[in-house]
Amino acid sequence: MMKITAVIVAGGKGTRMGADKNKVFLKILGREVLYYTISAFEKNDKIDDIIVVTGKNDIEECQILVDKYDIKKVSYITEGGATRQESVMNGLKKAEGDIVLIHDGARALVTDDEINNSVADCIKFGAAAVGVKCKDTLKSADSDGFIAGTVDREKTFMIQTPQVFYLDKILDMHQKALDENFVATDDCMIAEHYGVKIKISDGSYDNIKLTTPEDMIIGERILRKRGITE
Repeated sequence: MMKITAVIVAGGKGTRMGADKNKVFLKILGREVLYYTISAFEKNDKIDDIIVVTGKNDIEECQILVDKYDIKKVSYITEGGATRQESVMNGLKKAEGDIVLIHDGARALVTDDEINNSVADCIKFGAAAVGVKCKDTLKSADSDGFIAGTVDREKTFMIQTPQVFYLDKILDMHQKALDENFVATDDCMIAEHYGVKIKISDGSYDNIKLTTPEDMIIGERILRKRGITE
């Protein structure tokens, strides 16, 4: 039977949030952002193990949160690196099993469907990432800031997390990227660089990254819509 691990990357200083601490510890409806994120994977019956990656100074607070809510699946809380890419690598090194979901700690509104769909697509196609079609018209620009062309919206997606891979393959690709000094903004970019085809799994426009005060207001509305109260 496959073992499936979630690596939750929970770094971040909360600068855009106007906060003096990691944004994942800010609260919505009385509970921390990170609580909602971890809970989504804790409650999902496909997930066997959770690894949380965070800053050195936040490890203790993460452990307090895990204990406070009696979370059972978190096996490691490990220190991140100087970049998100390094932090993911640190988490992958702690992971065991067959498939790994890499997820942003600030995407607290991820659902069972998004987790399940992305895992199923990874098993079927080899790699997957949750995404939604762009609603806006996208333009490319020249170096002077003038419109250079229109991007075909039907072929353009906003990629979210989780991003799901076979553990041995993504770990190997991360190591190669590190050795070659290849810098990526997400894990799909690393996989793309090494020729991997990634299936886009059905996502949700609710699966936002909570990075600004406005995002927190939207997040609260979404949680209330789901029947969650203080």
